Amino acid sequence: MNAGIIGIGRYNPEKVVTNADLEKIMDTSDEWIRTRTGIEERRLAGDDMDTSDLAYEAAKNAIKNAEIDPEDIDLILVATVTPDTPFPSVATMLQERLGAKKAAAMDISAACAGFMYGIVTAKQFIETNTYKHVLVIGVEKLSKITDWDDRNTAVLFGDGAGAAIVGPVSEGRGILSFELGADGSGGKHLFQNGKYIYMNGREVFKFAVRQMGESCINVIEKAGLKKEDVDFLIPHQANIRIMEASRQRLELPEEKMSKTVHKYGNTSAASIPISLVEELEAGKVKDDDVIVMVGFGGGLTWGAIAIKWGR
Repeated sequence: MNAGIIGIGRYNPEKVVTNADLEKIMDTSDEWIRTRTGIEERRLAGDDMDTSDLAYEAAKNAIKNAEIDPEDIDLILVATVTPDTPFPSVATMLQERLGAKKAAAMDISAACAGFMYGIVTAKQFIETNTYKHVLVIGVEKLSKITDWDDRNTAVLFGDGAGAAIVGPVSEGRGILSFELGADGSGGKHLFQNGKYIYMNGREVFKFAVRQMGESCINVIEKAGLKKEDVDFLIPHQANIRIMEASRQRLELPEEKMSKTVHKYGNTSAASIPISLVEELEAGKVKDDDVIVMVGFGGGLTWGAIAIKWGR
């Protein structure tokens, strides 16, 4: 039984914060942010909306897109490093709120690679015929752990949620290969230092450029494919220079790489599913396209998937 994505959804908060807005509250500039990161604006959730609220909106859209009922869901996996509370988990909050009465539920903490970890975990349950429908959500409200006095990190992050229903798909389609990895020795370069995010930008950049490119190549080879077989790349939307390095490693033209970082900034675990929804809505991803999704995050963690799109 092949596992694939049979439904998707996203949610982005309404409030837009531009680089010009940040110029007014910190020592930075639109030109500095754009040239180094590719970010022009980001979305921030209000005080009345927490991580579970963002996740709920994305989940509703994915369930509708998959044309299933909440009671059809067997497992809920929420990838986040910004839960409402340490416990209960965001996943259990959603189980109750969605009316997914039959679903088991748990959160996953793998930072920006969390959605990849969630999809790969869901794959195992589907392909062993243990479960039929797994809801995987990448969601963050990073604004609540962002130090707005630290211009090196404050300009990077945004809030949002993306969701996918993983289930059985037709023969030849679905997840073709994957890679998950971690390097705990690098955790000191990207972590939550007390209340706020700390990042050693130089070290994280070097790690990401190397690992994202390697992981892309690895999943292509594991799937028995070549670079020219890849139709579209959806990288974690952290930094345009890191994303470009992955695209160049795959020798893809610019139009075959998803780019949403300019609109939403780095939404951590939410960035890949948000981008996937955008590209499907724009008609850039079509049935039977081979897509590579790749991400990296604090931990340090990374994950990549090659998938042949379609139900």
